[in-house]
Amino acid sequence: MTEELTEKLTTATAPTPAITAVGLRKSYGEKVVLDGVDLEVGEGSVFALLGPNGAGKTTVVQVLSTLIGCDGGRVRVGGHDLGRDPEGVRSVIGVTGQFSAVDGLLSGRENLNLMGDLRHLGRVAGRARTEELLERFDLADAGDTLVSAYSGGMRRRLDLAMTLVGDPRLIFLDEPTTGLDPRSRRTMWEIIRGLVTDQGVTIFLTTQYLEEADQLADRIAVLDHGRLVAEGTPGELKRLVPGGHVQLRFTDTTAYEAAARALSGMLDGLPRDDEALTLQVPSDGRVRSLRALLDLLDAHGVEAEELSVHTPDLDDVFLALTGQPRSVRTAPVTGKAVTR
Repeated sequence: MTEELTEKLTTATAPTPAITAVGLRKSYGEKVVLDGVDLEVGEGSVFALLGPNGAGKTTVVQVLSTLIGCDGGRVRVGGHDLGRDPEGVRSVIGVTGQFSAVDGLLSGRENLNLMGDLRHLGRVAGRARTEELLERFDLADAGDTLVSAYSGGMRRRLDLAMTLVGDPRLIFLDEPTTGLDPRSRRTMWEIIRGLVTDQGVTIFLTTQYLEEADQLADRIAVLDHGRLVAEGTPGELKRLVPGGHVQLRFTDTTAYEAAARALSGMLDGLPRDDEALTLQVPSDGRVRSLRALLDLLDAHGVEAEELSVHTPDLDDVFLALTGQPRSVRTAPVTGKAVTR
């Protein structure tokens, strides 16, 4: 098979990204909100956009969902060009904003029926869709209750159910669990996972809960001052920042001191606990690194009683990569700082 034919076949069979954005820009007067953002979101995945308040997360969602225009860049959403075919984009997306959009003076069933009417589903199809969604989101028993009496978790589930009335293939969730208690938040996580794994829906998620992104996202991008400062899988991002280490615990002083001597070149000033007989050794947590560490100890005839791996979490990534001056940018995945 020729190289040219292989390339054509690969191109023909490669899945079309749900979202591609190149050089996305948006300003309000002299205030630059988005400064050349590049994004690619795979179909049937969860993509999380993180960033501090004012970083531009909601603006990204508003642009990609056609709620506001952009000042520059090329964008395709669901196979449709955002500038040339906004109606095509709207036909394949759903949006759940930061604040509930349901009508508290209507019941849950009436809210869903109204959305079905707005989507022109027809009375029979619309009512059937309402009952299906009430059942799926565990709201059937509260279907005739006024939404004003719903708990926060119930309102957010109804909000997402209304987004699904039109059966979108791509859903924008802008901080969907803000204000929810831990149990309600985890219920929403299960619903979001089910949309992706069971129905192949693509989720574009913005959140300030870093655990939420860690739990749900296949890939994460970090936005700061309107620029992407990092992008990758949760694991890749955690490896961008220092602080990962292996803690070794020993049961006798002789083995502990022998290990300290054997590892003296690796300890790099990290604390040792002479009372607890523990050492901390810098490590990225990968199997190859752990094997090399154990082989080194074995070569010196030393065996640890217990080994535990500690890696940076997304909180560490967030703190390390955001809040820097606009003149400093962290390149995606590599974490290498560059200036503009």
